[in-house]
Amino acid sequence: MKYIIGIDQSTQGTKAILFDEEGAIVKRADVPHRQIVNEQGWVSHDPEEIYGNVLQSARQVVEAAGIPKEQIQAVGISNQRETTLCWDQGGKPLAHAVVWQCSRAWHIAERLQEHGGEIYGKTGLPLSAYFPAAKMAWLMEHAVPQAPKGTRLHFGTIDCWLVYRLTEGEAFKTDYSNASRTQLFDLHKLAWDRELCDLFGVPMESLPEVCDSDSCFGYTDFGGYLEEKIPITAVLGDSHGALFGQGCHESGMVKATYGTGSSVMMHIGREFVPSRHGLATSLAWGIGGQVEYVLEGNINYTGAVVTWLKEDMGLITSPRETEDLALRANPADQTILVPAFTGLSAPYWKDEARALLTGMSRTTGRREIVRAALDSIAFQITDVLKAMEQDSGCQLGSLRVDGGPTGNAYLMQVQSDLAEVTVHVSGQEELSAIGAAYLAGIRAGLYQKEKLFAGMQYRQYEPAMPQETREEKYAAWRRAVKMT
Repeated sequence: MKYIIGIDQSTQGTKAILFDEEGAIVKRADVPHRQIVNEQGWVSHDPEEIYGNVLQSARQVVEAAGIPKEQIQAVGISNQRETTLCWDQGGKPLAHAVVWQCSRAWHIAERLQEHGGEIYGKTGLPLSAYFPAAKMAWLMEHAVPQAPKGTRLHFGTIDCWLVYRLTEGEAFKTDYSNASRTQLFDLHKLAWDRELCDLFGVPMESLPEVCDSDSCFGYTDFGGYLEEKIPITAVLGDSHGALFGQGCHESGMVKATYGTGSSVMMHIGREFVPSRHGLATSLAWGIGGQVEYVLEGNINYTGAVVTWLKEDMGLITSPRETEDLALRANPADQTILVPAFTGLSAPYWKDEARALLTGMSRTTGRREIVRAALDSIAFQITDVLKAMEQDSGCQLGSLRVDGGPTGNAYLMQVQSDLAEVTVHVSGQEELSAIGAAYLAGIRAGLYQKEKLFAGMQYRQYEPAMPQETREEKYAAWRRAVKMT
């Protein structure tokens, strides 16, 4: 038997998932990491902790499966995107990683506003502190000056950091999907852009080599755990991994990943299509020397809204409670939550926006606030889907979804109702890891693509909300958004 390891390094933790030669999940191991949040609301991660957790989870999953180590053929990596790091030639971080959610670099984006059109034209991304370019500029201003003279700088996202460390500094590489999200990569020339690097003050020579997503990124033994090194044959941003894992390989197919935040992606083919309604254009991947594009909307707070209910508000003790509470909420209650805790991303791009609860009455209570939190997830996804319809000129009929929150039947039904689409819930939750592992296995010669994606299983939700009710709810949501 031969196996592939899929590493999914996400915002909350690291998963290592072992896949057999049929593409079935054998075992998984999860290791969480700290969320480092200061009084200013800055969100950071410890890069060394994350790397250590990758090694730990890989060892745990192999030992749990009880397989011979030599049967592992290759590794695929999916990663939390936009989270940004800087390290030296020895692999030592110069600071904690600046997490994608963190808007500490908003003033850098603010001072470059006059260049927003130029930046968007080249990168397909609206100017925002959400993306790594501004985060790298912030690190240049606050972390790099503390480094010893002569330090060779390495800027990258989590995938690049992991590849560098797993290969013991031999490979300084990223893939097209991650590079396209930095706001320093020209989507037309498929290369780092000197003018953009100068604009943000990021040394272009400190950026990694950009490769196809199914390249050989180097070899690893997971810190000496394996007797023989194995190849890293796939790297994908987590949302791109989910797109591939969902089988959205054709133009017009759409998926939404519900995680800490959410990525909604529409595959648009082999040509760059600019958005005029607040979305981003990115690269889906580069496979076999051919790149493909996506329209995408990113949302800061989806699953994180449920975390807020539990850890900050104390309204629930487990995410599993939310479905029942929402179903028992007063149908007449009009409470709306806009979870702009760290600003609003797509399609609004307002870093300065802040969260609010509105529409409460004297009888609004725990159930109603929990329902408003779930509704806020569906409203935000619907905003992005409507923008996609406007950009693409076609009405969406279906949406493939994945991630932990998709197990909430209330949320999935209200998503179908508000967006007026058939929602297809994947039978697999770990689509990011699946996408990376499947691509790695295809590249390693273990899997055949057509066989892997035949007979995918889904649960379906159909729109059932009356049109008048839908329109009233959505209008109330838009009014609340304007108030932020």
